[in-house]
Amino acid sequence: MNKIRILGFAGSLRKGSYNRALLRVAQEVAPEDVEFETFDLEGIPPFNQDLENDPAPGVREFKQRIRAADALLIVTPEYNYSMPGVLKNAIDAASRPYGDNAFEGKPVAIMGATIGSNGTARAQYHLRQSCVFLNMLPLNRPEVMVALAEKKFDEHGQLHDKETRQRIRQLLEALVQWTNRLRQ
Repeated sequence: MNKIRILGFAGSLRKGSYNRALLRVAQEVAPEDVEFETFDLEGIPPFNQDLENDPAPGVREFKQRIRAADALLIVTPEYNYSMPGVLKNAIDAASRPYGDNAFEGKPVAIMGATIGSNGTARAQYHLRQSCVFLNMLPLNRPEVMVALAEKKFDEHGQLHDKETRQRIRQLLEALVQWTNRLRQ
């Protein structure tokens, strides 16, 4: 069987971000039947509809990488009860112009980490709303919402919480199953 190509990206630009660290963990624990790649959203310019027919090189590359992937893993922080502007902007850029939506029909898994107690629940639900409009096919379970992240990572950004590591592995296994199911 061919490997499932998963493209992962985090909605945070901060180098020490817990969400970037979660993305690294996903790479480490990905099942053997997965080819896992990441994309850094840094450099995606603010979306400007006047320029959507001639996107910046970073947007073109992002769209190309999305289309080449079999499935997506989006890792989102939660800012002000929602997904961060960086992530929303990248999604807007990659879904435009109308009729050229790189996300069309893509299976997607979502996870996130925060220092708060709700574990990015609100941000993930807002992201799911965008998935509906863009005709992405989000995986419903398992949910990975890492609360109190500062207690689960060490000072070097290494995840030391075994349960969270296992949940990330389960999420990726479920994404592979979901992707294969949708291929039938």
